[in-house]
Amino acid sequence: MPLALILFVTVPLGEIFLLIEIGSIIGGLETIALCLGTAALGTFFLRQQGLQTLNRARQNMDQQKLPALELLEGVALLLGGVLLLTPGFVTDFLGFLCLLPPTRRWMVSLAVGRLVIRHGPPGGPSGPHESGQGPVYRDREGHRVIEGEFERRDSPDKDRD
Repeated sequence: MPLALILFVTVPLGEIFLLIEIGSIIGGLETIALCLGTAALGTFFLRQQGLQTLNRARQNMDQQKLPALELLEGVALLLGGVLLLTPGFVTDFLGFLCLLPPTRRWMVSLAVGRLVIRHGPPGGPSGPHESGQGPVYRDREGHRVIEGEFERRDSPDKDRD
């Protein structure tokens, strides 16, 4: 929570400072035109990259593959579009990073690497946690599910038959 608060305060202040500085160098109207131009250029790239990502997702679905990376890239594109429509040069720069395929794929791979995927019954583990054994999972009938690995070994008596 403190990180979000810091970002919501420092990013707008940085944007305002940068807009004032650039406006004092190139002029106020030119600064506004530059902001509008980056938004228009970003919208063009967003449409182009969005259609390419959608086509890749369709191809994966046609091949009976889950388009998971394409969905995550779609989220990055959405974030990039929001950043590009936000007035300011820092947010425009970050938005363009979300639109460029190499940096977008890098950000998605970074996000995927940080994901913690948990599996088990819907709603997570039910019942108390046993010390040292991890969570206790139950199936729909309430029977305890024990996670583990097994190896099937046939007994030597069966080979004689």
